[in-house]
Amino acid sequence: MKKIVILSLITISTLFHSCGESASTSKDYKDASLSIDERVEALLPKLSLEEKVAQMRIFHANIGTKPDENGNLKLSDKVVEKLKLGIAGIKNPGEHIDAVAAAKLNNELQKYIIEHNRWGIPALFVTESYNGVDAEGCTKFGRPMTSAASFNPDLVRRQWDVVGREARLRGMHMCHSPESDIVRDPRFGRMSEAFGEDTYLTTQMVKNAIIGVQGNYEGLGKGTHIGAVAKHFAGYGQVLGGSNFAAIEISERTLIDEVYPPFEAAIKEARTLGIMASHGDLNGVASHGNRELLTGVLRDQWGFEGYVVSDSNDIARLFYFMNVAESPEAAAQMGLEAGIDIDLYAEDSYAYLPEMVKKNPELEKLIDRSVRRVLRTKFILGLFDNPYIDIEAVKKGVRAESSLELAKESDLESVILLKNEAKALPLSKDKALKVALLGPLLKENTKEMFESVAGNNVKFIAEKGFNLTNQKGGAPELLDRDPKAIATLVNKARLADVSILFLGGDEFTSKEAYFSNSTLGDRATIDPVGPQDELVEKIKALGKPVIVVLKHRRTLSINVIAKQADAILDVWDLSEFGDQSTAKIVFGEVSPSGKSPVTIPRSIGQIPFHYSMKEINYKKEYLFLGKGPLYPFGHGLSYGDFKYSDIAISNTEITPNSELEVSVKVTNNGSVKAKEVVQMYIKDEIGSVTRPDKELKAFEKIELDAGESKTVSFTITPKMLEFTGISMEKVLEAGDYTVKIGTSSKEYLETTFKLKK
Repeated sequence: MKKIVILSLITISTLFHSCGESASTSKDYKDASLSIDERVEALLPKLSLEEKVAQMRIFHANIGTKPDENGNLKLSDKVVEKLKLGIAGIKNPGEHIDAVAAAKLNNELQKYIIEHNRWGIPALFVTESYNGVDAEGCTKFGRPMTSAASFNPDLVRRQWDVVGREARLRGMHMCHSPESDIVRDPRFGRMSEAFGEDTYLTTQMVKNAIIGVQGNYEGLGKGTHIGAVAKHFAGYGQVLGGSNFAAIEISERTLIDEVYPPFEAAIKEARTLGIMASHGDLNGVASHGNRELLTGVLRDQWGFEGYVVSDSNDIARLFYFMNVAESPEAAAQMGLEAGIDIDLYAEDSYAYLPEMVKKNPELEKLIDRSVRRVLRTKFILGLFDNPYIDIEAVKKGVRAESSLELAKESDLESVILLKNEAKALPLSKDKALKVALLGPLLKENTKEMFESVAGNNVKFIAEKGFNLTNQKGGAPELLDRDPKAIATLVNKARLADVSILFLGGDEFTSKEAYFSNSTLGDRATIDPVGPQDELVEKIKALGKPVIVVLKHRRTLSINVIAKQADAILDVWDLSEFGDQSTAKIVFGEVSPSGKSPVTIPRSIGQIPFHYSMKEINYKKEYLFLGKGPLYPFGHGLSYGDFKYSDIAISNTEITPNSELEVSVKVTNNGSVKAKEVVQMYIKDEIGSVTRPDKELKAFEKIELDAGESKTVSFTITPKMLEFTGISMEKVLEAGDYTVKIGTSSKEYLETTFKLKK
């Protein structure tokens, strides 16, 4: 009797379980009228364990996804095997072919994937964006650090809107960008991928980049844009020694106040679809096994609902590099439990999960959690309902004239005039002038670009002279000094009225250092490499004006250049129209308006060095080294002549429930129309913990005609004054504050107010 009762209970239980399953799966996940969550829950129970795990892996197209000689899809045996169960996504399919060909290829690839897995689940095609879509045939913008110099978040939003549109037209769906790290060590090879050293500036740029690339989120469902993946969470821009994959040591207080805000804004304000975990560790805890970080902060504190993807092979590295997992299986479990939803590239991590579930069935609950997030992303992007690209739309939408014009506009707002002794710039197009374009960063079409701007009165001599390295992609080597090349350049300069030297660094002197020692990108020094300083000195000795156009991807210590050059244009890494844009600045068609998004140090010995360091860091200087930075954060000159006056504040007191208005009058006393970035900094005079010297809290880019004045106002809110106190809670402390408004972090007017509680 007892057995019968038990059997009956089991039968009833099974019956109810079956009914429950039937209720959840009776809905058709292909029914577009259902909510996204309903469609996810209708599909998930249908998947086998192996099919679920397939939705947690992204492989790179270079393992065998490419067009054949006729442009048709060609898959390797390895790829065919991977796609039998479906896949979360593929990185960079069609990256080396033009947009139309890529769209056709990706349509074919998507069709194959849909037709060769049981449930017709489409794949995410993934790209990146460092200067536009990371693929052939797209609009090429300046790199993020370059656009940060514009101090124009709306301009960044419009750039990334183009990125989102062009990527989607190629058949892409997710972008492993923008880089949301605060970068403060120029030895780091990936410096130009970020938006600078400052938390507030980076937050504004990251937020607008994501809003742009995702089409303000609405573009995702409409199929016009792609999802963003903000990276690298967290602290990756401050690896010790500036060395990729190195340890990260950042205090909890600094994390909360300075490192986290761009990521929090990415989630809460821009609604990013994805987050990428960071290489290495954070304060001794491997980032890809850090549950407190990837689940506790991201999801429990900030409410993130998208997916977290590993950086390349980093789950596996918990075992063979980080040495925090005893086996590849243990590494996979650490990543899964921490909250990594997708394993990027690894062949030996999440592939273990099906066998691991047999030993520990509880793991399947975590797998289901991750797969829900991946499927949700695919439904948000509309891939189940509209997985293919309209080829005719590609022809019209990629490299549209408006996009190319935007690239030029962005350049013009991003060029920084670091120095302009005796108004060496702009040069006149109206006078007969012979200009020498010289140096290792000269491009083949630089002369042509300058000629298109300058007109017939200006004659150009162009000579590259020498390269900085042997230009080997993996581990470039510096070339020996070439006396003949230097002599040739000096002789060319002798024939000219003014010399423009193209100096700095290129993609071979600053780039990502991959895991293998065969691919290097970080540097032990930040001095200009090769005989660049010598070249400047010898040409300056001719007694003629010397203008330096500084091209680079990392901050350089340019002491000799700063001393010898009459004018310096810091252009970082501009768009495909960069030299033409530079010429327009040189010849005064446009006044430069960029501001440095980083502090420019005098020496590597000053590192770490950023404007918002604690005041105690500035109490002493180094022996035999000039005081302060070479150029401060926020610095940038103009052909206008901006004067600040009449700073005023609406009240000398603020409370936790009130706000203040502070204003300043800005006048252009120059003779040309020009743009200026008005910057507001706040200094907490006394705090319960040591406080930054000052912090950027707001800025506004304005344009003034010659002789025009404008009053610029900012609102000071209690939120701006919050910081993490002794108890590691956000606090608002009563006391004295100084507000500083000016043209850089070193030149400003100031006034004071009190916070009363």
